[in-house]
Amino acid sequence: MTETTDTSVILSFAHVTGKGRRFHLKDINLELKAGYIYALMGENGAGKTTLLQYILDERRRYEGQIRVAGEDIRENHAGIMNRIGFVSEDNHFLENRTGRQNAALLGMLYDNFDMEAFGQAMEQMQVFDRKLYKSMSRGEKLKFQLAFAIAHSPCLYLLDEATAGMDPVFRITLFEMLQHLIVDERCAVLMTSHIASEVEKKTDYVGIMENGQIVRFGESMDLMTL
Repeated sequence: MTETTDTSVILSFAHVTGKGRRFHLKDINLELKAGYIYALMGENGAGKTTLLQYILDERRRYEGQIRVAGEDIRENHAGIMNRIGFVSEDNHFLENRTGRQNAALLGMLYDNFDMEAFGQAMEQMQVFDRKLYKSMSRGEKLKFQLAFAIAHSPCLYLLDEATAGMDPVFRITLFEMLQHLIVDERCAVLMTSHIASEVEKKTDYVGIMENGQIVRFGESMDLMTL
């Protein structure tokens, strides 16, 4: 009998266990489907950012399996990075280049980078794309990163504390854009957050992490009101 794959599953963890220098993951089992915004919550050191790094960093060693769009990330990590948009304060771009120059140069690393889509997203978020990356504020850098991600049409968006310390207007714009991205059910969003009210009202599902484990997972409205 031929095994079938649920094409709506964008990201899956199957019994993922790994040890790092500071944080560990313990038997993570999770499926994220297209068309939804997912959140991870937990105290500092619970493993939220570590979970994202196991996807992004091919040097990480672990037991179990992580798949993006049905493909094991260990078999084609470079190709899978083409399908992921990452937004984080720790993300690196060319400091002495403008936003537009960063997009033009680094966009060549992606198969389907669209400069027009990048420009439209920057305009929507009211970020000047001819400003040097090193001169951008934290908020401008995160907005630029989201515009950059949108321009290469990933199937998975990973946002690490993207709304922490940001003003309410930014948060409204961000979630409006995320809702627009998932409406055609071609991608999923996984974000880490410390803001309970934001997770409850703006995301579909949430996983609560403690000590490297997902101890609870369910619909955000239900889980956050317990």
